[in-house]
Amino acid sequence: MKIKAATEIGIEAQHIKLGGQSTQPEVISALESLNNDPEVHGIILQLPLDTSCTVDEDLCTNTILPSKDVDGLLIRLTELSSARLTRGVLDSSHTPCTPKGCLRLIKSTGVKLEGSKAVVIGRSKIVGSPMRDLLLAENCTVTTCHSRTVDLSAETRTADILVVGAGKARLVTGDMVKPGAVVIDCGINYGEEKNGKRELIGDVDYASVSKVAGFITPVPGGVGPMTVAMLMENTVKCAEKQTAVSNSWDLSYLPLKRINPVPSDSEIALAQTPNKIRNIARGIGIPEDKLELYGDYKAKIKLELLDSRQSTKQGNYVLVCGITPTPLGEGKSTTTIGLSQSLSAHLNKQTIACIRQPSMGPTFGIKGGAAGGGYSQVMPMDEFNMHLTGDIHAIATAHNLVAAALDTRIFHEATQSDEALFKRLCPPEKPLPPIMLRRLQKLGIAGKTPEELSPEERVRFARLNIDPTTIMWNRVLDMNDRFLRKVTVGQSATEKGMVRETKWDITVASEIMAVLALATDLSDLKSRIGRIVVANSVDNVPVTVDDLGVTGACTALMREALKPTLMQTLEGSPVLVHAGPFANIAHGNSSIIADRMALKLVGSEGYVCTEAGFGADIGGEKFFDIKCRYSGLKPSAAVLVCTVRALKMHGGGPKVTPGGGLAPEYKEENLTLLCEGLCHLTKQIANVTQFGTPCVVAVNRFHTDTDKELEMVREHALKNGAFDAQIAENWEKGGEGAMELARAVVKACKSPSNFKFLYDLEQPLISKMNIIVQKIYGGEEVVVPEEIAEKISNLEKQGYGGLPICMAKTHLSLSCDVTKKGVPTDFKVPIQDVRLSAGAGFVYPLAGTISTMPGLPTRPAFYNIDVDTDTGDITGLF
Repeated sequence: MKIKAATEIGIEAQHIKLGGQSTQPEVISALESLNNDPEVHGIILQLPLDTSCTVDEDLCTNTILPSKDVDGLLIRLTELSSARLTRGVLDSSHTPCTPKGCLRLIKSTGVKLEGSKAVVIGRSKIVGSPMRDLLLAENCTVTTCHSRTVDLSAETRTADILVVGAGKARLVTGDMVKPGAVVIDCGINYGEEKNGKRELIGDVDYASVSKVAGFITPVPGGVGPMTVAMLMENTVKCAEKQTAVSNSWDLSYLPLKRINPVPSDSEIALAQTPNKIRNIARGIGIPEDKLELYGDYKAKIKLELLDSRQSTKQGNYVLVCGITPTPLGEGKSTTTIGLSQSLSAHLNKQTIACIRQPSMGPTFGIKGGAAGGGYSQVMPMDEFNMHLTGDIHAIATAHNLVAAALDTRIFHEATQSDEALFKRLCPPEKPLPPIMLRRLQKLGIAGKTPEELSPEERVRFARLNIDPTTIMWNRVLDMNDRFLRKVTVGQSATEKGMVRETKWDITVASEIMAVLALATDLSDLKSRIGRIVVANSVDNVPVTVDDLGVTGACTALMREALKPTLMQTLEGSPVLVHAGPFANIAHGNSSIIADRMALKLVGSEGYVCTEAGFGADIGGEKFFDIKCRYSGLKPSAAVLVCTVRALKMHGGGPKVTPGGGLAPEYKEENLTLLCEGLCHLTKQIANVTQFGTPCVVAVNRFHTDTDKELEMVREHALKNGAFDAQIAENWEKGGEGAMELARAVVKACKSPSNFKFLYDLEQPLISKMNIIVQKIYGGEEVVVPEEIAEKISNLEKQGYGGLPICMAKTHLSLSCDVTKKGVPTDFKVPIQDVRLSAGAGFVYPLAGTISTMPGLPTRPAFYNIDVDTDTGDITGLF
């Protein structure tokens, strides 16, 4: 009846049947699983439990979360029940169903409840006791009778309202009822069998009582349907309440104890005590069973959370990008964190920041980490910048496994006969693993066992015939090590003279990192890894990770890395940290999975601030044209971060060098120089708005900036296409310093957004390159040498022409010449090479020399990094 009623009114109901041998732990485990599923709004434990094992029904019932106890059993089984019902809490969704239905029936008669005499026969937890409490709450005078009541008739004949739930057929007869009384029969008893059916009989003798009573419920068809109806009502109320709860966070934000002048990032981070990450997770609606703790202050979130939130409306999607920066950076990460702190801790908007995981190479080099800065940081900052949850190490291991498999395959194919190679790959009488069956299918070979393959098919299957000169897969290391930029491998005598030149890249430059950032789930991750092209065969056929047979193993190494890491800001607002691809040879954005998860967690009125690497012409364009294309997500607004010093550089200011100090022009007011550089801001605003996205300019304030300079930038932005422009002081003041910026973002998200891509995928690769050069960089066209044009043509013939373009160029100029600042014109972009990231899903032309293995400076940051052996704290991190 419950399933039928739910189906009729549109409630999705599932009947979970446990076996007749079910134990108490099994019942409790099933209930806890339902407790933790946000898509389940109500749980009913059908009693009595029909199992041969000893099970404590009360314990099982009390396992159900109060918010999902639509049957009301949990309330009845606690001391809270009587107090709640006696106080008249009758609008609760947890009011027990049968008594609730009985009271609804009584009220429908129009009888006056206050002052009436009510008699309840029965004191069970199911009907009698809660019915008594409900009637008392209506100010009735209630008498409870039971099997040991002396002279039951004397009590019942005084009742204006008689509720019978004794479990004894025809207990109450006509001579026991006061004329005109309201009689509610809750009994269900079986009578004698007639014509193969057993008659249902109530606790009231309907034939005699109906002649006396003013109102009477029949059996069946009376209290039973009302019980089911109340159950449905409770379920709807629970769903409404849980939806309201899921859209309402319960976070304790952290106050900042600011010091002026602002101390080092490391000192600020160590001075703040974070909230326990499990409390952050609970506060934003992540169930404990979807959380994997990595200590007290960081945790991974299981992907099942996304599955359980499919019906949740997503929030506002805000991109944070920047103008072309100085080599020192303009505080884009700091602004991302400060903005999220302001929206959450100060404007009470449910907000999550999504940022990339930093590489340890820059951490120990000169650039530093990516935790933000000043009073707008992710914490714990030391854990964030060192190892975190090991994702980058997983990527390095998976990447180097592919490299090892590639060289090993070349070696074995070169040193073994066709038959020996096949037999070692496919030992007799052993079934072929799925990855080998996929290769057979790819080759169009019908056989599924080694014995079914012809000699020619065996050779085609076993030999990849890799052309070593086409290998595009290097090894990786998460450290700046310039001496690995060119190496020779295979020099051991055991490699039989198979020496070749190669190099190492830093791990974040691995295509597997880009794959991680663009994957939408585990299946997509595995598919993308399998599609990675590592070389070509001598016949110009792409050789993939799947061909090497290592897809499954790489996916196994990457399985845990696919889960985003939950952390927090200095003010206790949530942050999702995931992936960290390069912003030139890759797309330079955090993961699609983290963004999707955050958008579901913040709810329809919340905000997700996600950051793109480098300027709007690089990471921003790739966010729109690559990430949004694969994710299907549409940005609500974009924040464009700029600084006075960067605009002065674009106006012709002196060269800015890391570690070299700033020239006086950058530390003193110079409106003329600044004015000359404002054209660059105009161009980058246009780069954002041509995607149909409102652009809010954040002028990130440095202590050397003057009010006149800041106001000049703000006014220029407002006159040249920006939706709004505000001064950001979040480095010095945390979220409080980005209040006006946050308000501007809220308004921008409410304005129309007509998002569109820059180009269609069906266009030829060179056409897509030209569109980027012309519309984003402001140049004329790409210059493609004949040999590179042939490579591009070959990629299109191989089926990769429909991929988006990920242009790899310098981040220090709109052109490919780092010396050209401002808005260069009349320039062409020379394409020096073109490479394929088939797994990630883009083609990346190289417009200049891009170093994928940074080097250490003369005085690296590691000189300052140490561990306080008394406290165990890491010191000297920025």
